[in-house]
Amino acid sequence: MIQYNSQFQTKFNEFNDLFNLGLNANNRWVLLSSILPWDKLVSVYARKFDLIKGAKGVNPRVIIGALIIKHKLKLSDEETLQTISENPYMQMFLGLDTYCPSLLFSPTLFCEIRKKLGKETFDKFNELLIKLSSIEQEEKKDDVSEHPVNKGKLKIDASVADQYIRYPNDLGILNEVRENTEQLIDQLFALLTWEIKPRTYRKVAHSRYVTMAKMKNKPKNKLRMEIRYQLNCIERNLKSIDKMLEDIDDFPLTHKQQKKLIVAHEVARQQRYMYDKRTNRIDHRIVSPSQPHVRPIVRGKQGKKVEFGSKLGLSLVSGFVTNETLSWDAYNESSDLIIQAEAYKNLYGCYPELIQADKIYWTNQNRTWCKQRDIRITAVPKGKPVEKTAKQIRKEKKEYGERNQIEGKIGNAKQALNLNQIKAKLKETSETWIGITLFVLNLSVFAKNFGVTF
Repeated sequence: MIQYNSQFQTKFNEFNDLFNLGLNANNRWVLLSSILPWDKLVSVYARKFDLIKGAKGVNPRVIIGALIIKHKLKLSDEETLQTISENPYMQMFLGLDTYCPSLLFSPTLFCEIRKKLGKETFDKFNELLIKLSSIEQEEKKDDVSEHPVNKGKLKIDASVADQYIRYPNDLGILNEVRENTEQLIDQLFALLTWEIKPRTYRKVAHSRYVTMAKMKNKPKNKLRMEIRYQLNCIERNLKSIDKMLEDIDDFPLTHKQQKKLIVAHEVARQQRYMYDKRTNRIDHRIVSPSQPHVRPIVRGKQGKKVEFGSKLGLSLVSGFVTNETLSWDAYNESSDLIIQAEAYKNLYGCYPELIQADKIYWTNQNRTWCKQRDIRITAVPKGKPVEKTAKQIRKEKKEYGERNQIEGKIGNAKQALNLNQIKAKLKETSETWIGITLFVLNLSVFAKNFGVTF
């Protein structure tokens, strides 16, 4: 159950007089608190919860504000609450009427909130910020005709939100899965009346893995031999687990254990296929047993050819970044152009006059689609080159160069807000984490439009 009083707003003087704190009225958290549309944000937040049934919940403004603080300052769940308890400016930002030196709620609530809200909630938050920052465009959208004139510039690009996992290798993946199967054998054996536990040779397997992992230069023949040994251990363990499950009347595995078992079977299948075929490629390859939804995405970047995470199709309009596509599998981002242009129309009431994109988006399908809707695209025309004036050449170079702004925004999201280190473990919570990060990134633009530096 959610309890939120939209009429109540802490006044700065009332909060400041408490214990004579002597707070600065121009502090960034105080200023941001005064311009954020809290009521509208809470109304979007409340759609995910029951307003009547259930126990009394934490004030939604406190939750939303704590998430902003967490991702703005790149803090852990526990450190976020500790920081808030020590900072009166942040408590003023959260709407508290008095200073509270204790933790506002349990850190575990962050995980539950990420599961509950989803990325869509923060996409709605971004939409609210954009609409409030472009009131003039909002009015034009209301009076839009059947055939509105194309206006504005849309910059598009794709990026990868890297998961916070260690760099994967076949030997390390097999070792982790082998240890998971050994744990399952120990747990199942405790439920059986068997006198002898199935052999796992775990000490030998661990010793062999450590010896190979410590080698600076791993000969291919020795590495292949060790991969085969670890793979054989996993397959033997899986056979033992299947036999043990047959002898237990009631299925004993929890959801988490079932997930480990399914992942172990799939990793064994994939690794056996790659070993027999002498290849390093297979569809839907698992690179992290603890996060089996993560896939390798080849990007061809200098010094980082492969990234591990979700691929995002991002748009930039008037400084605000939106995400229309999120995929855990690699795909060709040229298909995003139409999706992003349609999203622009839904938000602003018309198509963009110009789409600024790099060469991968210059497909025949996209060119034809844009031409039919009188949308220009920063693409070199096909056919015989046409003579252009110096002014036209400068204009085209300028428009194509402006596309770099979205690359700069992606860099800000990764360097300043850790979009390249998503630390959530589950697929759903990772997607929510990405949504929050982009929302906090847009907050700085929203605040700047209102004359606040954040």
